[in-house]
Amino acid sequence: MTEEKVCLHIEHHAVLFALLAKQAVELCGERGKESILRGMTVYGMERGTRMAWNARKRGDQINTMTNQAYGEWKPDFDGQMEFGQIRTQPTLQTYIAKCAWCDAWEKHGLTEYGKLYCVNVDNAVYQGYQDKYVCTQVTEPMSWGGPRCEFDWGCPLTPEENEALAVKKKELGTSCMKDFTFHTAHLRAAISRTLIEDLGDDGQRAVDRALAEFAELFGQECQDVLATVPEEEIYPKEAFV
Repeated sequence: MTEEKVCLHIEHHAVLFALLAKQAVELCGERGKESILRGMTVYGMERGTRMAWNARKRGDQINTMTNQAYGEWKPDFDGQMEFGQIRTQPTLQTYIAKCAWCDAWEKHGLTEYGKLYCVNVDNAVYQGYQDKYVCTQVTEPMSWGGPRCEFDWGCPLTPEENEALAVKKKELGTSCMKDFTFHTAHLRAAISRTLIEDLGDDGQRAVDRALAEFAELFGQECQDVLATVPEEEIYPKEAFV
């Protein structure tokens, strides 16, 4: 009988971030918070860089339309998230009305730390994909008490581009998407590296304590599986040159 493979989900991803933030803030106060925010920018930029690499490999231009097409994740199940477009002109605006990250932080009593994830991650991913435009939060994020998250992407989509977006998403399917074992391993790598760079031994302690809490919550096997994701998959050499 073969051992069942451990697969992580959005809940694991959300909780690991919040635990890293909790430990960094508890150990280092404002310096810990600043490091977590920098780590989230690093993480988001790296995600955007991978997305742009995937688009270029397929001969696509780097613009707002393809940014919307080359997302690296999908919900764990139907109904877990609710999101869509508000408008496409004069600038593209989108919304999230139901968020699995917020649900996970609330479930585990970690919203106060989890909400730091939302400060700049969407813009960081966008800037990592291209640095011409900025993604601006139009409303207060749900994790900070807002009714829903709304984003302005700083660029319009013409009707033709919006049609092309639907075609491109259908064409790509899940070919550029990664599971949340991958994304949680990437999160650990980027945030841990940043905390240790910024906070030294305290950063390492924050990482160690967060991982211990994570294992206590979900089982040691959920922590161990993070080490099975190859670093060269997270950071393809061709993308990070």
